[in-house]
Amino acid sequence: MIGGGMELRQLRTFEAVVRHRTVNDAAAALGLAPSTVSEQIRALERSLDVALFERTARGMRLTAAGDRLTGWARRLLDQAEQARREVAAEPVALRLGALETLAAVHVPRVLARLAERRPGADVRVVTAASRDDLLADAATGALDAVLLLDAGPALGDLGFPVPAAPLAFLDLDPVPLALVAEPGHPLADRPHLAPGDLAGERLLVNVPNCSFWIAGERVLGSAPDRVRAGSVAVMRAWAERGLGVALLPEFAVADSLAAGTLARLALPAPDLRLRLVWRADREDRPGLRDVLYAAC
Repeated sequence: MIGGGMELRQLRTFEAVVRHRTVNDAAAALGLAPSTVSEQIRALERSLDVALFERTARGMRLTAAGDRLTGWARRLLDQAEQARREVAAEPVALRLGALETLAAVHVPRVLARLAERRPGADVRVVTAASRDDLLADAATGALDAVLLLDAGPALGDLGFPVPAAPLAFLDLDPVPLALVAEPGHPLADRPHLAPGDLAGERLLVNVPNCSFWIAGERVLGSAPDRVRAGSVAVMRAWAERGLGVALLPEFAVADSLAAGTLARLALPAPDLRLRLVWRADREDRPGLRDVLYAAC
């Protein structure tokens, strides 16, 4: 038990509810019954004599007091974990999250640089398909840093919501985009294209909050028809088979362009940015600065 009658298990449960937004989803993630999760949250609220959540039809929403607790909960859990590791003579493990799209290409370079700067560092990579989940975990401190795609001078300027937390970021590399189609596509030989030239074309997309969907909204507007295809790999494969055009990162289509199974369409698109995001108030966590320096 820690100050104010709080227990570490209650803080873990609180963090899970913050991250998953509903009691049922938090219970599934923790392997507990929903009634157990509810009781632990009520016990934590009783120990602090404040309401931490507003119970709404759409899930659990943090109160002002609950928002204040989020940073403290992660720091207390971190300290407990650090104490356990130091007593057991284990290295501190850092948790780096990344979108699945980025994990294969960009994460290995960060890990290689870190290995040079801090041999023996323990970095655990968590991949996710959802940017929102990564940002939520960065906000609560469940992840020490996350890699995602963005654009503009502020976090979320690409067009996605950002948690109300002291998040800092560092721009790493530009991520060029390419509009691609099968080599025999009628637009493949055109030297210049404008968004209006794609009127009636099938634009292969994933989900509305996907970075490439959002970028497509900015670059192409409403001219093409959106066709749900799925992941980057699926969009690339469908484009190769003439099922539509796709706006994808160059690194994901470079091999196909070199092999001639895809052609780049002559419509310019601004680069996205590979962005490393973390909580500014957790930079003193052991080893985190090493990860930040290694990413540069």
